[in-house]
Amino acid sequence: MQTFFIGFFGLAAVVFAVGVFRTSSMMRSALALLFSQTALGALFLAMQAEFLGVLQIMMMATEMSIMAIFMVMFMMDPGGLGGMDMSHQKRLSLLAGLGGVVLVTGIAAYTQWEGLASATEAAAADEQIRQLGRELLGRSMLVFETAGITILTAMIAATAVAVKVPEQGGSHES
Repeated sequence: MQTFFIGFFGLAAVVFAVGVFRTSSMMRSALALLFSQTALGALFLAMQAEFLGVLQIMMMATEMSIMAIFMVMFMMDPGGLGGMDMSHQKRLSLLAGLGGVVLVTGIAAYTQWEGLASATEAAAADEQIRQLGRELLGRSMLVFETAGITILTAMIAATAVAVKVPEQGGSHES
């Protein structure tokens, strides 16, 4: 059953990722990206990496919400009702994509996975989470705090720029 869900969510992630570039709407493209990354989070869940799966889904939901707010505020046509081409340098993109598929397929096919899995013993799940917490709250804490404050500042600034301030002048009649 696990293999079915890994295949299903993997295929869903790829299908929605292709949909990001096949639509002519920025909003639909953002939703396709959200669904693709959510399927990737579900793929992590199917592989029993619960922490990474939930983290992936939560991060992408937050990121796409912020992106949708910025698109609605600053884009002339966020709904994509006007014509728009989302693909650029089509030949180069196609070659790079095909090269990436060949490379990843080759790595997956010719890697000795049995030796790799037996050479490293994974720590228990609670120890893995403890190590991840030490990493995130240790030397990487300044990076996360800086990124969080920067994102919050950008959201406040974008909202302040987008809000229309009523005019203060005019006649007051009593």
